[in-house]
Amino acid sequence: MSSWTRWHGPAMAQLWGFCWLVVGFWRAALACPTSCKCSASRIWCSDPFPGIVAFPRLESTSADPENITEIYIANQKRLEIINEDDIEAYVGLKNLTIVDSGLKFVAHKAFLKNSNLQHINFTRNKLTVLSRKHFRHLDLSELILVGNPFTCSCDIMWIKTLQETKPSPETQDLYCLDENSKNISLANLQISHCGLPSANLAAPNLTVEEGKSITLTCSVAGDPVPNLYWDVGNLVSKHMNETSHTQGSLRITNVSSDDSGKQISCVAENLVGEDQDSVNLTVHFAPTITFLESPTSDHHWCIPFTVKGNPKPALQWFYNGAILNESKYICTKIHVTNHTEYHGCLQLDNPTHMNNGDYKLVAKNEYGKDEKQISAHFMGWPGIDDGANPNYPDVIYEDYGTAANDIGDTTNRSNEIPSTDVADKTGREHLSVYAVVVIASVVGFCLLVMLFLLKLARHSKFGMKGPASVISNDDDSASPLHHISNGSNTPSSSEGGPDAVIIGMTKIPVIENPQYFGITNSQLKPDTWPRGSPKTA
Repeated sequence: MSSWTRWHGPAMAQLWGFCWLVVGFWRAALACPTSCKCSASRIWCSDPFPGIVAFPRLESTSADPENITEIYIANQKRLEIINEDDIEAYVGLKNLTIVDSGLKFVAHKAFLKNSNLQHINFTRNKLTVLSRKHFRHLDLSELILVGNPFTCSCDIMWIKTLQETKPSPETQDLYCLDENSKNISLANLQISHCGLPSANLAAPNLTVEEGKSITLTCSVAGDPVPNLYWDVGNLVSKHMNETSHTQGSLRITNVSSDDSGKQISCVAENLVGEDQDSVNLTVHFAPTITFLESPTSDHHWCIPFTVKGNPKPALQWFYNGAILNESKYICTKIHVTNHTEYHGCLQLDNPTHMNNGDYKLVAKNEYGKDEKQISAHFMGWPGIDDGANPNYPDVIYEDYGTAANDIGDTTNRSNEIPSTDVADKTGREHLSVYAVVVIASVVGFCLLVMLFLLKLARHSKFGMKGPASVISNDDDSASPLHHISNGSNTPSSSEGGPDAVIIGMTKIPVIENPQYFGITNSQLKPDTWPRGSPKTA
């Protein structure tokens, strides 16, 4: 088992990787031309004997030329030409170096398919002329041409212009030979009738409604006379151009909304360089809701949407047919804006079953409107199985509304459709509950206070008024009828006998309970019984 693990674990993977690397080098070596060395990503040819007479090519059946990123050639005196199809297979090529060789000619379209080229070094070759058309489509960070016997002419003035407008980290001392075979510094070269061209784009208002047509005109000037062409990029609308010498026109018909914001350029180009004049196309069109889906939950619930329109459309939400007045709990958020396209969502903060229902989005501008609707289900109605029937009866929503989007001031205040606010209504319901509880508490407390006061008042009413005496001569009598009337101003105070109690204005006879009052003062001995305690038999 340990042996199997050893040969099928990481060690085995490394071994297989090494084997594939060896095979890759071996395949590249088999396809590599004589006098060159090759790896999976590099070709270098520096051996002058026997040398190469043509640009090195790999056999496509045994190697992958698109993986080559660097080609280095040196000391190849018999290499004179780079043809159009010599380098086209090396689409991943980034660095091309040909130094101390016999290179004399480079075809105009030699680098047409090598858009990844960044560094070119043609030092000390036999180049007498080199056109800018070779490199116009490349984004070169370095072009080294030192040590070539260029002929002084307008054909190489672009090199001077390039050095002036895009200086390299290292200054190149470039020279050319005049008619007398005299070296002249390219920085000081002056040639008459050889300058940069100019382009002037005369365009009307480039704001056009979708489906309409528009025509652009352009004029160019320069010496040598430049060529004029249009750069329309990936324009979707149907277009055609007409060019006559230094004048040109571009007609765009049935303008598409997809072309809004795109750039259109008129380009003038001659031997020395190029110039261009550009405008941006603005297309006005009615809104289109291209995307609307059921709500998703993240930090908040979100009903995602995408709307296109120019000018920017105003958005309005409806909930179950009523305008949705937005609040801090339900509101529209635009997350990404791409010129005329808006990506966002209707954000709901902690929605409940009360928020279930149909949500409709209406997008509108001066050119038209579009609308779409989805059904949203956030949670089940209390007491109803959440998965049983999410389509609840309309009566559930009869007295309930929602919040509405007021983006772009699209809410029609005169609209007769009842406008409601879910979050505000919920807050009002909670506030009402709190108010009822508080009021009930206050009323209850007041009732308790009133009952207490009434009890005190009643006790005071039935109490004894005036001076009082005790049935017993002892002040500490335990009789519940402790106080008796003693005054002379009460009616019939002498009537009723000595054992009568006056309650209010009435004198009521009192019959003592023998079980309660049967204890005489003589039977109470202060030193034997606690004061006020009855003696037990």
